[in-house]
Amino acid sequence: MCGIFGVYNYYGDPHAFRQRALDLSKRIRHRGPDWSGCVVADNNIVCHERLAIVGIDTGAQPLTNEDESIILTVNGEIYNHRALERELKNPSKFMTHSDCEVILHMYKEIGSEVCGKLDGMFSWALLDRRGEKSRLLAARDPIGITTLYIGRITAHPETVFIASELKSLNDECDQIEEFPPGHYFDSTDGQFHRYFKPDWWDPERIPTAPVDYPHLRQSLVAAVRKRLMAEVPYGVLLSGGLDSSLISSIAVREAARISAVAQSDTEDVDSRGTRYFPRIHSFAVGLPGAPDLIAARKVAKFLKTAHHEFTYTVQEGLDAVADVIYHLETYDVTTIRASTPMYLMSRKIKATGVKMVLSGEGSDEVFGGYLYFHYAPTASEFHKETVKRVQNLHTSDCLRANKSTMAWGLEARVPFLDKEFLQVAMNVRPQDKLCSKDVMEKAIIRRAFDVDFADAGFTSEELAQGPYLPRDVLWRQKEQFSDGVGYSWIDSLKDWAASRVSDEQMADASKTFPHDTPDTKEAYLYRQIFEQHFPQPACLQSVVRWIPRTDWGCSSDPSGRAQKIHEQAYE
Repeated sequence: MCGIFGVYNYYGDPHAFRQRALDLSKRIRHRGPDWSGCVVADNNIVCHERLAIVGIDTGAQPLTNEDESIILTVNGEIYNHRALERELKNPSKFMTHSDCEVILHMYKEIGSEVCGKLDGMFSWALLDRRGEKSRLLAARDPIGITTLYIGRITAHPETVFIASELKSLNDECDQIEEFPPGHYFDSTDGQFHRYFKPDWWDPERIPTAPVDYPHLRQSLVAAVRKRLMAEVPYGVLLSGGLDSSLISSIAVREAARISAVAQSDTEDVDSRGTRYFPRIHSFAVGLPGAPDLIAARKVAKFLKTAHHEFTYTVQEGLDAVADVIYHLETYDVTTIRASTPMYLMSRKIKATGVKMVLSGEGSDEVFGGYLYFHYAPTASEFHKETVKRVQNLHTSDCLRANKSTMAWGLEARVPFLDKEFLQVAMNVRPQDKLCSKDVMEKAIIRRAFDVDFADAGFTSEELAQGPYLPRDVLWRQKEQFSDGVGYSWIDSLKDWAASRVSDEQMADASKTFPHDTPDTKEAYLYRQIFEQHFPQPACLQSVVRWIPRTDWGCSSDPSGRAQKIHEQAYE
C-alpha cells in the first residue's frame, strides 16, 4: 500500500509545477514513508509515496517500461501477479520484483482489459506516451478497499488530477469526486467505465443456491492464504469478535503451512513474495477492561499468537479526534467513532516493526451481521440490503480500515472482500443468512467453521488440527468496533460534543450546514472539524453517512447498543 499523485495534461509548464506537485504528494507521505518518486513526462507529472511490502529491494515507483514510454504509479497489492506473468504472450523484461509491475506489461498486450484480470486491492494511474497524444488510464479495485480521488479545475477542463487522498487535491481543484470502485477512467473519452460486473451486483437479482458450507469455508481460507504475500513482518487485528478471530485463526494455520513448505525445500517460498515469520503477532485495542480486550486475550491464548494489548484513555481518544477526521477525510459519525481507536492502535503497531495486518472488515455487509438486520421484513429485503452495503463499503469500513492504518504507514488487508470469496458468499440464498430471535446473526459463517456442525463437511485433515476457535468466541454476539473497545467510549464522545455545541448552534444547523445537515451535536461537531480541515465546497461531495435502515423500525443511531437485540442495549 502506498500513496499516488498525478497530474495529466497540465495546463501550464509542468517543470515549473514540479515542486508544487511534490508538495501535494508530500501531504500523503504518511502512506508511503519508505521512498518518494516523481517523473515529469511531456505535460504530465506522476508521483509516488512508497510503503515497501513486496519487492522491497527493487520496487521503487513510478514504474516504467524499458523505453519509458509507459509510466505507472500503483497503490496496492496484486495477489495473482505470478499467474498474470505466465499469461503474457510477449514477456517483457521486468525491471523490478514488484507485484504491481505486471500491470504495465499486461496493459501493453490487452489495454484496459487488464483491470478485470487483477486480483487484489489497488488504485493506479498509467500514462501511455506512445501515441500522438498521451493517454491516462486510472483504475480502482472492485470494492474500493484502497482510496482514490479525481479532481479537475473548471477553467482547465482537460487537466485531470489523481490522488490517494483528498488532501492532495482540495487546494488545487474546484471539482473533486471519489473515484468509483470497480471502474477505470480513460482520458481518451474522459469517462469512467465499469469493469467489475459480477452476477450478484444487481440487488434485484435474488440468489436461489443453498449454502455449501465446505465451499464457503475453503473460499475464505484461500482468501487469507493469498494475503500472506509479504516480505516484511505481518500481524492480525484481533478484537475477539467473530470476524477478526476467524481471520486470525486461518492466518495462524496458513502461516504454519507456509513454514512447513519452506522447511521441506519443496517450494521456493521467497520467490512467491511470501516469507514465514515464526510467530504471528496479534493486536487489540480498547479502554481498560473493554469487552474486546478480554475476548481478544482469550483468542490469542488459544491461537498462541504473540499478542499485544494496547489501552487508551477517553481523553487520549478525544484528543485524537481532530487528527482522525483530517486523515479519514469524513464527518460520518460511525466511521469516526470506530476509526479513533484503530488510528491509535495503528501508531503503536507500526512502532513494533510490523508493516502489514489482516483485518475482518466486510463480513457484516456480506452476511448481514449488523444487529439491525434482525429487523429485515423479508429474505429478499435482507439480501438487497447486503448488496447495497457491500457496494457502499468504500464510504465507510474500507475507508476506515485504509486511512486509519495508512495514517501511520501500516497496510490493512481484508480477506472477506476477496472477489472470489464474494462470488461464493453473495450467491447464497438469503434464507440461509437470515437472523432472528432464535438464530444469531452471521450463523452461516459460524456454522461453516464449527466442527460440531454436521453439515460443515470438515475433512479428516481439518479435524486433526482441532477447532478453529473456542465455541463461545465462534458464537459471540456482534459488537460494533466502537462499542467493543469500551461502552463508555461512545457515551464520552456524545458528552464531549454536548459540551462543545450549544442548543443555539443546533437550532441553526440547517443554516450553518445546508448540505447534509447534521442531526445530533456529535455529528455537528465532526462536521465543524471537517470543514476546518477541508473548507472547500468540493470536499463535501465524497462524504456519505452510515445509518441503519430506520424504515425497518430500528434506531438511527449507528451504535450496535442502540438496537434492542443487543445484550447490553441502551435503556
